[in-house]
Amino acid sequence: QVQLVESGGGLVQAGGSLRLSCAASLQTFSTYSVGWFRHTPGKEREFVAAITWPLGRTYYLDSVKGRFTISRENAKNTVYLQMYNLKPEDTAVYYCAARKYSNTNYDSPGQYNYWGQGTQVTVSE
Repeated sequence: QVQLVESGGGLVQAGGSLRLSCAASLQTFSTYSVGWFRHTPGKEREFVAAITWPLGRTYYLDSVKGRFTISRENAKNTVYLQMYNLKPEDTAVYYCAARKYSNTNYDSPGQYNYWGQGTQVTVSE
């Protein structure tokens, strides 16, 4: 069983930055594709970014391109989501998710086997 733990959320003013971390409980995290999703009440869970196995290709929601960067540090079994120029509409609970060996349908929540507990990001005006 893979456990994912997100951290790094918080309250920030518009234009500010945050870096979210997703730490995994296993040494072979590099063999997993990892996605970040976000959820706000009344809306569907939304794909934000993904980094896929094996080549580390990255994909982003159009509205975060140029502002968010997903990366991974295999030695620490951790994936990051660096967020710059945050906007109030980025306010949500952010979740990381992982699946082993697969790199298709990276933007579909149903394709992921493991999820973290979420971390709240709040961007004020």
